[in-house]
Amino acid sequence: MFRRNAFGQFSVDDFLTEAGTPSRRRFLTGLAASGLLLTSGGVIDQRVWANPVFAAYPFGLGIASGDPSADGFVIWTRLAPLPLARNGGMPMKAVEVAYEIATEANMRGNVQRGTALARPELGHAVHVEIAGLQPNRDYFYRFSCGGERTMIGRARTLPAAGASLERVNFGVLGCQRYEDGLFTAFRHVADERFDFVFHYGDYIYEYRMVRPNERPLPVARVMPGEPDEIYALADYRQRYAIYKMDPDLQLAHASAPWIVSFDDHEVDNNFAGMVSEENIPPEIFALRRAAGFQAWYEHMPLRRTSLPNGPWIQAYRRFQFGDLAQMDVLDTRQFRSDQPCGDGSHAACADALKPENTMLGEKQEAWLGEGLRASQARWNVLAQQVMLMRHDRDPDPEKTGYSMDKWDGAIAARKRLFDTLESARIGNAVVLTGDIHQNWAGELKADFDDPRSKTLGVEFVSTSITSGGDGADMTKAGQAGLKKNPHIGFFNNQRGYMRHSLSKDRWQADYRVLDKVTVAGAAVSTRASFVVEAGQPGMRPA
Repeated sequence: MFRRNAFGQFSVDDFLTEAGTPSRRRFLTGLAASGLLLTSGGVIDQRVWANPVFAAYPFGLGIASGDPSADGFVIWTRLAPLPLARNGGMPMKAVEVAYEIATEANMRGNVQRGTALARPELGHAVHVEIAGLQPNRDYFYRFSCGGERTMIGRARTLPAAGASLERVNFGVLGCQRYEDGLFTAFRHVADERFDFVFHYGDYIYEYRMVRPNERPLPVARVMPGEPDEIYALADYRQRYAIYKMDPDLQLAHASAPWIVSFDDHEVDNNFAGMVSEENIPPEIFALRRAAGFQAWYEHMPLRRTSLPNGPWIQAYRRFQFGDLAQMDVLDTRQFRSDQPCGDGSHAACADALKPENTMLGEKQEAWLGEGLRASQARWNVLAQQVMLMRHDRDPDPEKTGYSMDKWDGAIAARKRLFDTLESARIGNAVVLTGDIHQNWAGELKADFDDPRSKTLGVEFVSTSITSGGDGADMTKAGQAGLKKNPHIGFFNNQRGYMRHSLSKDRWQADYRVLDKVTVAGAAVSTRASFVVEAGQPGMRPA
């Protein structure tokens, strides 16, 4: 008997554990034929393209590493000699791609090498799960195929479970709409040489292309090919190709392992579970969700456990950084309730108070609660998408307005999470958020109506890479937000990313901003820094 997974689907792992059975052998044969067996392992396939000769450089979408563990990580690339052409300019045949892992940046000290099959079923993407390495150290990797090689990338393993760790440095970023600006921030991210990068989502935007003068916001660049809004798998693949052709984005991916999540624009703006923004019938929207999730998987350094199953994907997962930090990556889109009161911003929306409202779904809530109660880490990190702390957005001092797409639209779910933080005695909780294209920093209060109530943790909201254009240091809405929300201590409306440095006693969050993203070569600076002292909930300026 096979169990169903968290999505109600049969689990691939259940098939794989039926060792030696005819059903397992038939299933593995099916995997090999369908292209889901990602590494070559001696499988004979008559469709393999031997001695390939490409029309152009086949690695034009770059390389990446991600989902690190104590003994390895995933390395990724995708063959696409003509990235914007149908099928990336590839024939409908599998291609063998070689990879190398080394201990030195010049690829000396080789410790592993092998081959993997780039299969057409996955857009000729390659995901190689590397294992058997030493914990808490840098490694370097590259791919080759048809006489061509990739650039050399840097990856890093996690510390061993429970190992004493003195420091971790990492970046947080996301929301990179192509037309809104250049990806200059990614070049600065590459220079930081982080231990890892957390991408909170909105890697692409699904909208049709925008031409200059079609909107008040300047259009910094136009997507090639003038694409329409995307719905089908081929369209999503092309959109990722447009973004990943950017050299600054490629450098950031090659500089450090990424831990990735998605928000809404990887599928459809403000989607909630099986509810689309346009109220498309769920069975039809499921097709779009499946296409979006497959394309996201194909272009991210993810493990096989995140291989989509139709419109479902396993995206929430946990990472342990020795005894220093536990990071729970959350999925606030796939299992959430529909936004109450027709979405938008509302005052005192009764539907937002419904006890059944959820942001994570029952199973993910239980998984998170169990993990928090069992945590022995010094810092407990919730890496997610939409603002958790209460945020009154209405500038009128006599009115209130809360975004129904954020946790303000699921107040009971937020209360359950806060209750878990209290009952689990989590003293050092840090929430990492994105989505709203602005920098914010604030404290999580047990009662947001009482500024003197217990502080349960802090939340650092990172701005966008480009979405929203150049921006400004302060806006009228930002001034009103600081005034009306006493638990919020910082606002900024420029583009950039965040740099986090944590030790056993101290967490420092730096807001790194660019003055412009519509011109090339913009410099980066630190707009503000905040410190959290271990055992002392709350934040203060550094």
